[in-house]
Amino acid sequence: MLVYGDVEHIESAAAVRASISSLMMACIEMQPSRQRHETLVRTFILTGELVQGLADQEFASKGADDLSELQEAGAKLLLMQARAIMQSWRNGFAGILSFPEDWAAELESLDSAEPVRMKRAEGYAFYALYPESYIEAGSISNLTPKTVVIGIRSIGTGLAALVSAALGAKPAYSLRPTGHPFERQLHVTPALSKRILAEPETDFAIVDEGPGLSGSSFGCVGDWLQANGVASGRLHFFPSHAGEPGPHASAPHRTRWRDRPRHVVSFDDLFVEAQHPEHRLHTWAADVVGVSGSSWRDLSGGAWRAARYRDPSLWPPSYMQMEKRKFLMEAEGGAWHVKFAGLCGSDVDKARRGSLLSEAGFIPKIVGTCYGFIVDEWLDGTALETSGPRRRRIVDHLGRYLGFRARHLPARNGGASIQKLREMAVFNVGEAAGPDTAEKLRRVIGTPERLSGRLRRVDTDNRLHPWEWLTTATGRIMKTDALDHNAAHDLVGCQDIAWDVAGACVEFQLSSKERDHLADLVSREADCDLRDDVLRYFEACYLGFQIGLWSQAKASVDGAETERIESTIKRYLDRLPELVGP
Repeated sequence: MLVYGDVEHIESAAAVRASISSLMMACIEMQPSRQRHETLVRTFILTGELVQGLADQEFASKGADDLSELQEAGAKLLLMQARAIMQSWRNGFAGILSFPEDWAAELESLDSAEPVRMKRAEGYAFYALYPESYIEAGSISNLTPKTVVIGIRSIGTGLAALVSAALGAKPAYSLRPTGHPFERQLHVTPALSKRILAEPETDFAIVDEGPGLSGSSFGCVGDWLQANGVASGRLHFFPSHAGEPGPHASAPHRTRWRDRPRHVVSFDDLFVEAQHPEHRLHTWAADVVGVSGSSWRDLSGGAWRAARYRDPSLWPPSYMQMEKRKFLMEAEGGAWHVKFAGLCGSDVDKARRGSLLSEAGFIPKIVGTCYGFIVDEWLDGTALETSGPRRRRIVDHLGRYLGFRARHLPARNGGASIQKLREMAVFNVGEAAGPDTAEKLRRVIGTPERLSGRLRRVDTDNRLHPWEWLTTATGRIMKTDALDHNAAHDLVGCQDIAWDVAGACVEFQLSSKERDHLADLVSREADCDLRDDVLRYFEACYLGFQIGLWSQAKASVDGAETERIESTIKRYLDRLPELVGP
């Protein structure tokens, strides 16, 4: 299924260097605090993305990873920053912060005459992966400073520097696996191979996030090392989780993964069950709210449903692996929702936009942010009743909400082109319903070019499902999760508001009369084209995406969750004939 998408941006190396320099100077001048630590981590992540982009640029020109003065400078700078993060973390965010005198020279070496394609590190953005976990994993590994550290690009470029800092090792190398996602391979020049393998009797640390569906990125680095004379017993893995590779892992890779040490420190060990209070997310969130003695409850992985529904038979489906980490904090008669929103400033940006929605009365009040998490009020309420006499009120509220977004929230990131949405929808429907239905859908959608000039990207919600709403004790309709679904790890991104109007029509099963009323309300609020052909196009694409998304989710669950997801997929498939005919 076509669901996921890489978040890439093309930047000038000089402009990114200027941002990094400014951030590093700010870190040096700031007073010791968690805020300084957050700025330091933001600097490190941005540096890692630039070094990755430059390394991939060189790889593309040569067709292989090679010796590179530029990449060596990047590895040294990342190691400097990683050591500073480690010092700040271990000192409880206290102490004087300094960098070696040559940091500016190393930064200046990160240059390119061509624009640089930088990939946003998925773990930092979506999956609550924190640099400190790799520092702690390195610290407990018992590996020596002689260990050769290899980071797997993209995110492994920076993660490897953290392991090197913890081990006291030399700057790490980074390698780019290529090829089919389940059969990755390395291409390394003889000169770089000789440098990496200069001491084959030492230990090798292989660093990346994951493993994912196949673990082939980790696997191909291990294959390459063993093919070049490194004993399997010398390999150590530094992944982001303690689990096994996914179902597409090869038997040799799976066997080696089980046989070799995996050095992991989880998010919960790092921030939830930390021994020192200054390292606990609970402490930071309580400081933001201004309370003490609060209780703490994990709502991640679908656990939020138990807090909203008394009867599990009424639970909506959950794509547990894609859900953000989230917690419920209660104290002094109040309750707050603490949800991961992303590192590198994403939390602050999303909180700022959330404040606009909150002031307009559409979402709970945003209280503040703390190191990648947004804190907002937790509202007691009941699941939104979508039928009966309140239905007209719900459609009116949807119109005001989507109209507000279209008028006041411009797009903050890119998204799939309408051509890509069409390709995704036809492919996913073909996989789920067969080629005949896919061909009918293709004809109904028509050519995307006819919509050129009629669309305008805005900060769409992208998650209009009824379970995302509640009715408060005072009768207000509130959206509970409205800040970042258009910045998720999928290909949709920000779209024309027609995407949300079509989504609302599907999720609330609106009649044609209700659809027209909703489109009219949104059009009054914002300058947008919501004529029939536009809405049919986006509804077809929306159905294709949801079918693909929940089909992916189904592969990772069992039991009652499977039944919920199958019922959800069936609901989308049952709506297809309304678009394409029997």
